[in-house]
Amino acid sequence: MTVPEHPITSPLRTIPAWAVLQRRLFAEIEEARLLFRDRYTLSDGRLRGVAEFIDRDGVDDLYEPFFNWPAFYALGGPDEVLADAKRHWEGVTVQLAEADMLTDEYDNGYDWFHQGESLLLLAGICAADPADTAFADRAARFAVLFTEPAKGNYDPEHNIIRAPHNGALGARTGLDDHIVPYSADRAEMRPYGLPLHGLDGIRTWDDLADEDNALRMAEEMQHRAAGDIAVNLAATSLAANHWLYDGDPASAAWIERYVHGWRERAADGLLPDNVGPDGAVGSLHDGRWWGGHYGWAWPHGLHSVGMSALIGALNAALVTKDDAALDVVRTMLDTVLAEGRTGTVADSTYSLRGGWMARFGDASGRPGLLVPYRHGADGWFDYGPLQLDLPLWLWWWSRATADRERLERAIAGIPPTADPVAPFRDKEEAGHEAGWYAYLRGSLPEYPVRALEMALGQVARRTAMMLADDRDPDAAHLHFWQRVNPVVTEVLTQLVAGAPQVLYNGGLGFTALRYEDVDRGRPGLPDDVAALVHRLDAAGIGVQLVNTSSVHTRTVRLRGGRFGLDRIVRVDATAEEPGGWPGPSGTYAAPERPRITRSFDCDDELVVLLPPAHVAELDLTIARATGSPRHHFPGGAA
Repeated sequence: MTVPEHPITSPLRTIPAWAVLQRRLFAEIEEARLLFRDRYTLSDGRLRGVAEFIDRDGVDDLYEPFFNWPAFYALGGPDEVLADAKRHWEGVTVQLAEADMLTDEYDNGYDWFHQGESLLLLAGICAADPADTAFADRAARFAVLFTEPAKGNYDPEHNIIRAPHNGALGARTGLDDHIVPYSADRAEMRPYGLPLHGLDGIRTWDDLADEDNALRMAEEMQHRAAGDIAVNLAATSLAANHWLYDGDPASAAWIERYVHGWRERAADGLLPDNVGPDGAVGSLHDGRWWGGHYGWAWPHGLHSVGMSALIGALNAALVTKDDAALDVVRTMLDTVLAEGRTGTVADSTYSLRGGWMARFGDASGRPGLLVPYRHGADGWFDYGPLQLDLPLWLWWWSRATADRERLERAIAGIPPTADPVAPFRDKEEAGHEAGWYAYLRGSLPEYPVRALEMALGQVARRTAMMLADDRDPDAAHLHFWQRVNPVVTEVLTQLVAGAPQVLYNGGLGFTALRYEDVDRGRPGLPDDVAALVHRLDAAGIGVQLVNTSSVHTRTVRLRGGRFGLDRIVRVDATAEEPGGWPGPSGTYAAPERPRITRSFDCDDELVVLLPPAHVAELDLTIARATGSPRHHFPGGAA
């Protein structure tokens, strides 16, 4: 542990606006979170008013309202946040078990687009408090559902997960327990078009108005829901979460082998979305590389395939310290960028158009780059703006020049009048990647203040929605809680932890830095302390720490990020020479003293003592991918 021999902080003559706003955001989130908790949950952690489940869908919806609560705690939220997150996970789990949706606390079996959403709360708790043996046991039990073939999900002979729907009951048959005709009357699904392409006599959505066609579509969907699909790559997060406890070799080996199998199927080209039970790509889809469930053709294409592939690639890179698996996502992005065309969101028919209209506002009518998200019988289709989480995470992880250029090409396709700090929010609580990246590149210096103002506005809006909600809390819609969850972590994660928002369909909570309140022996920033990561590059990280208190000294420990894959090896701290504060008796200010930079080597743990109203300005040299990643136990043990 490195404790500087000399002071490395300077007195504050003014407290930065961003620091004041950041601490205000911590406080406002907590007040609103307690309102949410008291109105919409029961004392045992259950959600109030859950409707009866009629099919396999819905498990994720009960965990999602709390998905980022552990992350808020780990950034510096109050102790009560973690206790509530655990209580809600356990309460919701009992609730779902009573509804016969779980077995031994895990989803009976559903697709990983949704299972990944459920996983965020569990994985966040594990990272925030690895000393909790009950959650450590759950991490182990859930991982072996996929790493041990006897559990029925994984086929080691063909190196596949056996079905699109998988979980505690093993590989499940089809997409539901009963075949229900896939009718044109399902208006909510019309924007996504036909689930399967190439069936005789079913060429357009309106062909499903024929009852025989609707039944045949459902039967084919059920029949072809076997073998592996690309979104199953997100299942690697269960194994990676378990591996982070103790380096479990079986988990690491399974991740490496499973991800490598998908890389081989890509064969230096585009990742296919389906593998038959025989291990052959396209064997249930007439030899086509596309057409699998939640694949390239239906319903979301790149949005789901790219997300899951990136999650799998990052998990493989975590356990192997080799970034080669990221190439499968780079190929996807290069392919759709090459197929891009100029157009407006307002005039597009993109299936997820509504979310982009909210993001872009008036700029929705301005030309920008639209890329194809899906590929089917007629080639590429479903053009929309390129979601920036994919190229941003690639650059953030690798810091490679080529990945930076790919990200900047994607950002350049945004309509020029689009506000990079627009006041919108969706359930993923992301979407402000362009503004944050512009700040890191030096072209949007006002981003921290504007983004924190925007985040405070998000909290206020959701609080207003709760206060204005005069309905019986027991009659809430299944998705309502997600919409009003007032815990906003996107901006805090960017500014404090130096990382993008977590990948929503099953990503782990990687950060660029990890903080610890030394006095309380827990993760996160101490009370009164604000942090601003203002530089991220291949060499290291620039960060400011501000103690906004006028009376309390705070002590912060910093460690390298990506769960310790990265290590802090050198510190350059710029500060005033000591001795100039406070001023002479009877004065209100002290003259500024010369600023000097102290440099010293670090063994990854840097302890910073912050006197009242002081700032630490630190440039950290990072030795990337040289550490041993693990969930961290505050106090130094790993």
